[in-house]
Amino acid sequence: MSKILIRGGQVVTMNEKQEILEHADILIDGRVIASVTPMSEGSGGSKDMSGEGCESSTRLHDVDMIINARDKVVMPGFIQSHVHLCQTLFRGQADDLELMDWLKLRIWPLEGAHDEDSIYWSAMLGITELIKGGTTSIIDMETVHHTDRAFSAIDDSGIRATSGKVMMDYGDDVPPTLMESTKDSLNESEALMNKWHMHDGGRIRYAFAPRFVVSCTDQLLVRVRDMAKASGVLVHTHASENKGEIEVVMADRGMRNIKCLKELGLLGPGVVLAHCIWLDDEEMELLRDSGTKVVHCPSSNLKLASGVAKIPEMLDIGIHVSLGADGAPCNNNLDVFQEMRLAALIHKPRLGPTAMPAGTVLEMATKGGAKAMGIEDEVGSIEPGKRADIIILDLNQAHAAPTQNVDLISRIVYEASSADVETTIVDGRVLMHQRKLTAISEQEVVREANKALERALRRSGCAPSGER
Repeated sequence: MSKILIRGGQVVTMNEKQEILEHADILIDGRVIASVTPMSEGSGGSKDMSGEGCESSTRLHDVDMIINARDKVVMPGFIQSHVHLCQTLFRGQADDLELMDWLKLRIWPLEGAHDEDSIYWSAMLGITELIKGGTTSIIDMETVHHTDRAFSAIDDSGIRATSGKVMMDYGDDVPPTLMESTKDSLNESEALMNKWHMHDGGRIRYAFAPRFVVSCTDQLLVRVRDMAKASGVLVHTHASENKGEIEVVMADRGMRNIKCLKELGLLGPGVVLAHCIWLDDEEMELLRDSGTKVVHCPSSNLKLASGVAKIPEMLDIGIHVSLGADGAPCNNNLDVFQEMRLAALIHKPRLGPTAMPAGTVLEMATKGGAKAMGIEDEVGSIEPGKRADIIILDLNQAHAAPTQNVDLISRIVYEASSADVETTIVDGRVLMHQRKLTAISEQEVVREANKALERALRRSGCAPSGER
């Protein structure tokens, strides 16, 4: 395993003390951060985070790679806790629709038209964008079929991911290409879990992913509950995204979404719920009391006209919230910087300018995502012993200037963009340096994705976006 030294950067640690080190060295040894070495004031020397002298930054001949981060910002990689890599191929194919029409008229037919090859390139396309934008970890939800190939893309790319095949054994208007039997859904999910969970030292993990209550039988959801508990993996699903969705669940199950999940035993610290826009007070209390995790996806929620989740209220009562871009067809990108900026802004007109401070939002996009994944002891901050998931930003540009006497956290949340990410490191492996990808050919990914989309459109019977 190689050693990498990141020298002299301004380090946003996101540790418990929320320390920002003005000039520091970070030594990566294999997959982990070996030391974080601030420059001691006035001496020109360095000492480690415990205050003791540290020579690691001066023994340059002991390292395999030196990255000069002077005048750059070094921080933990971003963690997005709700994305759909299988949908990246369909960016721009389902614009200006509300959720249920978006699913039934476009996304479900398109997902059902995937083959093994198109799933792979859809995932690689999404991962390429994520790495270039500084996202180092994701919770991903695939489609019904060919999920093994998505895991292959995750494996090949080097990104950290918890993923799972979507589960759909029930519901009106689900196309035959996506409808599966309860038995097949459970068996395939278990087989994928056995193959991929904790792969590559835990970089890749599995999550059971029932799509939402609307498309799942109670029998399937109860078995997911039991299997997840027995195996210790996450459950990742959608809840209360759209008023029409809630009406369907009320008519079918006789109760609202969160109450239904509660009755089925599918709330708890190991459950991650995307969206949660339309909650009543009782549902919010159920989420808080159970420790269920919520993912805020502001761009998706606005584009599908689903609404604005009451995130400040959730945070105030102790619900854990993290961030995600959702799928490319309802966003239309996977840019965590846009999600941070929107998450900070959209609640202010209703609750005032201090409703969502920049520091709160940045924590949601780093440590918050790590907690949603259940790996906050491994990633989410820059500290010795944690996995080396690190990004470097170059904010020495006009859109992020002035560079002095300005709060750095506010600059990251309100001013920075994905184009400012210069280096992305996951598990000690450099996946991008000086804006050049090291493990992925972007030209190949774009070329193969275009070919795969043409095939999927033909199979689905959906007209290309411009022909609708």
